[in-house]
Amino acid sequence: MGDLSPSDHRTTSAQTSPIDSGRTLAQPRYSRRSLLFASAAAAVGGAAAVAVGGGITVAGRQISTAATTTGNIEQDEADSVGTATVPFYGTHQAGVSTPAQAQVALCAFDLRHGIDGIALGKLLRIVTDDIARITSGRPALGDTAPELAATPARLTVTVGFGPALFDKIGRPDARPSGFADLPAFPEIDRLEDRYGAADLLLQICADDPVTVAHTQRMLLKDTRAFASTRWVQRGFVRARGSGPVGSTPRNVMGQVDGTVNPADQSEFDQLVWHPGPGWFTGGTMMVLRRIRMDVNSWDALDRSAMETTVGRRLSNGAPLTGSDEHDEPDLRATDATGLLAIADFAHLRLARGEGPAPQILRRPNNYDDSPGADGDSDLGQLFCCYQASIASQFVPMQRRLAAGDLLNQWITPIGSAVFAIPPGCEPGGYIGDGLLG
Repeated sequence: MGDLSPSDHRTTSAQTSPIDSGRTLAQPRYSRRSLLFASAAAAVGGAAAVAVGGGITVAGRQISTAATTTGNIEQDEADSVGTATVPFYGTHQAGVSTPAQAQVALCAFDLRHGIDGIALGKLLRIVTDDIARITSGRPALGDTAPELAATPARLTVTVGFGPALFDKIGRPDARPSGFADLPAFPEIDRLEDRYGAADLLLQICADDPVTVAHTQRMLLKDTRAFASTRWVQRGFVRARGSGPVGSTPRNVMGQVDGTVNPADQSEFDQLVWHPGPGWFTGGTMMVLRRIRMDVNSWDALDRSAMETTVGRRLSNGAPLTGSDEHDEPDLRATDATGLLAIADFAHLRLARGEGPAPQILRRPNNYDDSPGADGDSDLGQLFCCYQASIASQFVPMQRRLAAGDLLNQWITPIGSAVFAIPPGCEPGGYIGDGLLG
């Protein structure tokens, strides 16, 4: 959300209140009653809040590795959105720094018994060739509906490896340093095995849902003999051009979500891409958290209570101590009642931690599955983030949020997986060729 997932959203969906579900949170330091009191106080003292700082420069987009797309949508681009392409070959895989597309399918697979490094290399050669073709607007080999490939709509396909893959192919020595499954967060996690760890990931993103569906079908054909499908999770954000130029998308709880990301290319390179040495140089590590949102309970709050919980204004995503989304929050400021303007249980405060805000790259997506028999919505977020080190960037933030974030009463992680995203490749090579030779 403007601040929802493990990371100060200065950026990344839905669940059941622990009161209603029987879920036990780590003895929350604050109750809903204290929240309502704080929000009432905020209403009294809100006029005293003062905008501070120059603020972060990235809004609703990721930094592009070269000067590719900027996130600003020109009219001619809007008219030709279906034919727009994102280069496939390069130092880094596309789909990480690429400005977020409207649709995503996250497809995870487990290697079949007996698949070794040689067989995995064959699969990755096939997949790489098809991705290179489809992302450029050409059909994959054997495509029986080649007309569908003519609309790439900024299609990217990003390949990732799960922690167990390296053991299965006999290369535990090649597992990137520090890359491992996440530790448990028992205060908040209610993880379901159907959304758990997997060996291989294909992240398919485009601005057209038919393009995503067609690409998924082509690539599933490629993987069939080598791997079994573990899960597919579909998500979305607002289409480009559906809001003001450069605006940050909102999640299904109505919050501006994606405010804080690396502010410039130098910071991006340092925080996102693995520095090496070795075959993983130029890769990154991805965390995927499926977060259910209890929107019915959330909707029962008034706007002031919602803003106090998050630490940002619903109208434009500005911190409660500022007036613009990218104003730097003043965590020491108090309101007219003498209380902290940004409460110590607010998501923004806990996601940032003390001192300069630690950073990750956030690419959150919403999901909206079929309502249950009782008619309750099944809404949430596919929180995807990328960082050079999961252990030093993502985990500390998630621990703080798990321990004290009042927002935990309305959001529940139900799925969790991590993937090592290899560097890109050049023509004639394939994704993962540095690992498999």
